[in-house]
Amino acid sequence: MPRYLVERTFPDGLTIPQDDSGAEACLNVVDGNAGHGVTWVHSYVSPDKTKTFCIYDGPSPESIRAAATTTGLPVDAITEVSVLNPYFYRA
Repeated sequence: MPRYLVERTFPDGLTIPQDDSGAEACLNVVDGNAGHGVTWVHSYVSPDKTKTFCIYDGPSPESIRAAATTTGLPVDAITEVSVLNPYFYRA
């Protein structure tokens, strides 16, 4: 399955509480993605919490965008990516 980097902007900052409501918010995203065959792998968040760079597996960019619409998340860009592991080249 293809892997994608999804860039998002949150002008007011992304806030996910570190409690049950935050866990529920994340699970709602996972559940909303599943209906589109999309899996959220993990995300990187900028220090000011206004940008995220999320790694997703999914069948197509369109499925990633549809999942974002379902979950109410913004999408700035979707780029198909592959892993470059620097340790692969070690003898």
